Amino acid sequence: MEHIKLPPGSIEKQTTTLNLGPTHPATHGVFQNIVELDGERIVSAVQTVGYIHRAFEKIAERRPLYQITPLTDRMNYCSSPLNNIGWHITCERLLKIKTPKRVDYLRIIIMELARISDHLICNSIVGVDSGAYTGFLYVMQYRELIYEIYEEICGSRLTTNIGRIGGFERNFTTSAFEKLEKFIKEWPIVLAEFENLFTRNRIFMERTIGVGPISAERALNYGFTGPNLRAAGVDYDVRVHTPYSSYEDFDFTIPVGKTGDCYDRFLVRNGEMQQSLKLIKDAYAKVQAMKGAEADIYHADVPEYYLPDKKDVYTKMEALIFHFKIVMGETDIPVGEIYSPIEGANGELGFYLISDGGRTPYRLHFRRPCFIYYQAYSELTKGGMLSDAIITMSSLNLIAGELDA
Repeated sequence: MEHIKLPPGSIEKQTTTLNLGPTHPATHGVFQNIVELDGERIVSAVQTVGYIHRAFEKIAERRPLYQITPLTDRMNYCSSPLNNIGWHITCERLLKIKTPKRVDYLRIIIMELARISDHLICNSIVGVDSGAYTGFLYVMQYRELIYEIYEEICGSRLTTNIGRIGGFERNFTTSAFEKLEKFIKEWPIVLAEFENLFTRNRIFMERTIGVGPISAERALNYGFTGPNLRAAGVDYDVRVHTPYSSYEDFDFTIPVGKTGDCYDRFLVRNGEMQQSLKLIKDAYAKVQAMKGAEADIYHADVPEYYLPDKKDVYTKMEALIFHFKIVMGETDIPVGEIYSPIEGANGELGFYLISDGGRTPYRLHFRRPCFIYYQAYSELTKGGMLSDAIITMSSLNLIAGELDA
């Protein structure tokens, strides 16, 4: 307890220093916030980062390009396919690889499923932190369905290692498409019910409106992107401003808020889930419309960087040579410097890659949106209640794996 000296005759006040985290369940991850409280109100807060820092960037500088995906998997693990595909797109830009349209559309399906998975976790946990547990339990069955679709495509669920440089490891199965159709049919009904539980709920509105606000100017000064920036009124979206993976072939709306508070962040993510579903439906329709040989393509023709089928490795000398060169890192990377952003679930996820022509990246930096949001956490919570600090953290969707990569 710290005693504050006040003028003679005044009532003495005391503030309390509280460690919020790093292992408290309310922090939803390994975060520590040292908050100074005057009763229930936060006077100041200091963030601590680095509790699960794993030196991903330095590890990646010792690995061939195709071996870096297990690292990107473990950044934002709520939407790992977005991280993985973002890394593969970075490699393809450096290597000058043009992916077929079917690969682009399949990637959009996976990336938007990952975005929905991420947002439904974020918004349902905002509900939990306001005292409503039902919505969280209800939508989890559809996160499970998304994970089943991943499992059909790559065999994994959470850390998926999904995709390859040039496309996917294998073609999508009939079962994967059947589960996708089930999701497309059922998710709109569930999302509408989820919104009805919260959007006009008086208790939820009182807990979130005006809590943890940030202006558009302050958000831009910090470097905010993604839903947290759009909630403040700025309509920046990488998919529109710097299109990749053929996003320019689709028409969709960017949900935008006004106040940048917890309520607007909640509404923006709900709106994005609706737009993601529209993108999935449109991309799936384009995939279904493809005929002939085009309908079976799932990777670009780049044998120097794409692992050949195992059956070919056992029976064909050329495939065996390429397999050996890729696995052992014998293929040199072109010299170059590139920054490649995608619209991750939390905002602009960027990969800054420098190659000196060797077998591994010379330098590599991951632009993690969570790391940037967390710098503003002290400002967002100062003057608010302790309970508001928890719901503010949830609405920012801070993911420890991405923050501390």
